[in-house]
Amino acid sequence: MTTRRLTCAIDPARAAALYATLGQERDVNPGDALPPFFHHIYFWKPKPPGALGPDGHPALGGFLPDMGFPRRMWAGGRLTFHQPLLAGRPATLTSRISVADRKDSRAGPLALVTMAHDLEQDGDPVLREEQDLVYLPADFARPAPRPAPEPCAPDRLRFSTTTLFRYSALTFNGHRIHYDRDYATGDEGYGGLVVHGPLLAQHLMLKAERDLGTLRAFSFRATAPLMDFEEAEACRDGRTLWIAGPDGRLCMTAQAETA
Repeated sequence: MTTRRLTCAIDPARAAALYATLGQERDVNPGDALPPFFHHIYFWKPKPPGALGPDGHPALGGFLPDMGFPRRMWAGGRLTFHQPLLAGRPATLTSRISVADRKDSRAGPLALVTMAHDLEQDGDPVLREEQDLVYLPADFARPAPRPAPEPCAPDRLRFSTTTLFRYSALTFNGHRIHYDRDYATGDEGYGGLVVHGPLLAQHLMLKAERDLGTLRAFSFRATAPLMDFEEAEACRDGRTLWIAGPDGRLCMTAQAETA
């Protein structure tokens, strides 16, 4: 099974840029503990333009398998946290493909791929992550969205085009649905620019830590896209969290476990 190993210096300036993108102005110094999920702005594997697909993602068939469907998106994930990632110290991410299956759903055929990531720093485990990707045919009919639970003192979230651009740049995510409106609405049939699923998950993780304390584990699943022009609600009921769109549809659901 294919394994990929990447080492990154965990630049403090990049973490400070993510704080700013999330609406916080904060200095980050070497040795500072970073919030959960900040590792996603590190461990890039850039590809030149000729190695990209029409959607802006790296073309399939390398580390990520080609499952025979042209569209690809992040569907959810599960994380177990061992200790914080520290800024300014090298860290290593080891990744492998643990699942690659085609299946039939009520909306049509699709494929699911799961990547398992192990992050280490100074020889010690930092976190374990399972990242679920879904591959879809070009004519896939998106299922009707589910209604979200009733809000519980929600946090209001808005995502400008600048925020989407900055997050795409920090994660080196070239998927055109996040910054190319003509592509997002024309080629992929969305109502606007799509807010990154991981960006929604990042907000939920920060809310969980703020409300509940240090995270030991976190899982999330995207259920419907959120557009750049929509105001979202980040809600929590106990250890269950979710993102709701302005029409009450459920966009993401999550579960948090604290230490």
